[in-house]
Amino acid sequence: MIYTFFVSPSGDDDWSGRCPTRPFATLRRAQQAVRRFKEKGRLPGAVRVLLRGGIYQLDKPLVFTAADSGLPPHGAGGERGVTYAAYPGETPVISGGRLISGWRETSLRGRRAWVAACRGQFTQLWVNGRRAPRPRWPGQGYLRVEALPGSRGGKGGSLPLFTGQHRFRFARGDLHDWRNVRDVEFVARHFWIESRIPFRRIDPRACEAHLQFKTRMRLTDDVSDQGAPYYVENIFEELHQPGHWYHDRGRGELYYLPLPGERIEKAAVIVPYLPLLLTVRGAAYLTFDGLTFSHSEWVPDAELTCVPQAACDIPGALAFEQAHDCAVRNCRLEHLGSYAVAIGVGSLDIAITDNWITDLAAGGVKIWHAPEAGAEPCQTAGRSGVRSPTAGAARRILVADNEIADGGHRWSAGVGVLVGRCSGNRILRNHIHDFNYTGVSVGWTWGYGEGDAYGNVIEHNHIHHIGRGVLSDMGAIYLLGVAPGTRVRYNLIHDVDSRGYGGWGVYLDEGSSHVLVENNVVYRTKSGSLHQHYGRENIIHNNIFALGGDGLIQLSRREAHSPFEVTHNIFLSDRANILAANVWGGLKGLADMGVIDNNLYWVRSAGGPRFATRSFKQWLTFGKWQTFGFDQGSKVANPRFVNPSRGDFRLRPGSPALKIGFTPFPPQAGPRQGGRTGKKRCLTRDIPG
Repeated sequence: MIYTFFVSPSGDDDWSGRCPTRPFATLRRAQQAVRRFKEKGRLPGAVRVLLRGGIYQLDKPLVFTAADSGLPPHGAGGERGVTYAAYPGETPVISGGRLISGWRETSLRGRRAWVAACRGQFTQLWVNGRRAPRPRWPGQGYLRVEALPGSRGGKGGSLPLFTGQHRFRFARGDLHDWRNVRDVEFVARHFWIESRIPFRRIDPRACEAHLQFKTRMRLTDDVSDQGAPYYVENIFEELHQPGHWYHDRGRGELYYLPLPGERIEKAAVIVPYLPLLLTVRGAAYLTFDGLTFSHSEWVPDAELTCVPQAACDIPGALAFEQAHDCAVRNCRLEHLGSYAVAIGVGSLDIAITDNWITDLAAGGVKIWHAPEAGAEPCQTAGRSGVRSPTAGAARRILVADNEIADGGHRWSAGVGVLVGRCSGNRILRNHIHDFNYTGVSVGWTWGYGEGDAYGNVIEHNHIHHIGRGVLSDMGAIYLLGVAPGTRVRYNLIHDVDSRGYGGWGVYLDEGSSHVLVENNVVYRTKSGSLHQHYGRENIIHNNIFALGGDGLIQLSRREAHSPFEVTHNIFLSDRANILAANVWGGLKGLADMGVIDNNLYWVRSAGGPRFATRSFKQWLTFGKWQTFGFDQGSKVANPRFVNPSRGDFRLRPGSPALKIGFTPFPPQAGPRQGGRTGKKRCLTRDIPG
């Protein structure tokens, strides 16, 4: 038996809600009706709450608790849970924003402008469904920190890596004492993070800028002595480009410069004001199906202004805590000011499937663990290699068949799918693209200590256009720590571009161990197809690594154990560099490098494959490499791909890859066809089969 309630923006909470012509007006009223059924013991096998099309503007987040739980499955019968779903063929939008009205035409420095009264604090704006940017200086590219007080000669490289700064020197004429300077944001991109901090004051005569808070890391261009690249955002004096906006908080005025063709009487301008749209805390057997969640804003506390790696401190617009057996499916999660979904603190068996997740200030889906007692959130816990197992971590989360794209608009380090010290999660068949940092990140323990990230599966994902030249030290798939049972298989990865060093396809960072990397296609990466910082006993088997940068496989640190087993892979390069190992102690350091054999190598430019040791300074020919016992069963030959320059890595008949034991694997990377996201699904891409 299924019992149905109806909700409509044109409904009335005094109506019964029992039929489409007498719907409730709000989700909270429907929620109350379901709770009363439970209180009276009349909850049927299943309950559906159907939302008619229109906008449901929230004044506070929706909160679901144990009182809202559905019934668990029983036998082979049908539905028994509670589902909040779209009415067939209609689009209900649950919004944490408000529509701005009362616009008037004006002129701003000779340009057509609109202005409206608007109070509050917000950093994002949507105009006619488009995310509108704030004015920045310079309009394109970066300025550069000139010097760091307290460092030798102003050169920041003399400072410890994790020493932040409250102030810095700038080149004369770069910065000015702008109007509302305490609302102007300094945005530096250095290492693998972004520092985004409002100014305290700017002294143009002394060429010194003072920030309201300290940066998380030193303000250098990665590990160099050169100052970090930066730009400045939210400047009233720089508002001159159509499509941009500025909010004068002190005067309560919102300015917008319209694009050609935009009309003041028809424009839909939405300001976000809720940090959270929906939270499920302690509930079970709840499903949200076919809904649209839009327009949220997250303004950090002072200490979180500089978010750490992967923007991991940023919450989700939809949050699950101590929840189990819940689902978000066929939904649109878009125009959001944080991560789209955050799952943590004791949650398990949550399914995020067939969703369209786009236009994100940070990342897509975050699966996280409870913070350690007394630890600063999201810091480098576990670097010592010793700590207690994680309690309360999310487990057995399914993220499948989603489009997750267009992230990092405000917090550049946001990740498509971020998994902390959590086990048994499956990231399957997603299309993840256009992020400024990593596509999928799993693990949160540096070194060989207890990692609590076991048996995670990352398979059949299509991941591309990751990094986009914004941050360094990143990869399409990033793993961290000891992770037995973790599998990275059947993924299609391409177009990975870092700002500085480290744009890799698969990145096995500090301590990554006991991981299977198999049957992946990785091509067009800035630095390399696979990088292992340090770790042990990883299996790199039956992959296609093509058209990388410094070296198709890289190993940064050799230790006194076998780092990996590299077998039955195909390597294709436009340069000679195949494997680059940072091995010290001369060629003797190549001992115990693990098993590297039965691979196929081909270089399309002049010269054969080369293998490097000692930070790319000592190169070996293939013949010399073999004298150290490696690649005795390997070959140098053209693999005969159909069209590798256009991403077609199918093998032509007679390919020599079959002679070294390479096994062609089936196609299908990215979401399966179907779903009700309202957008064309990512087309399945052919990979060898």
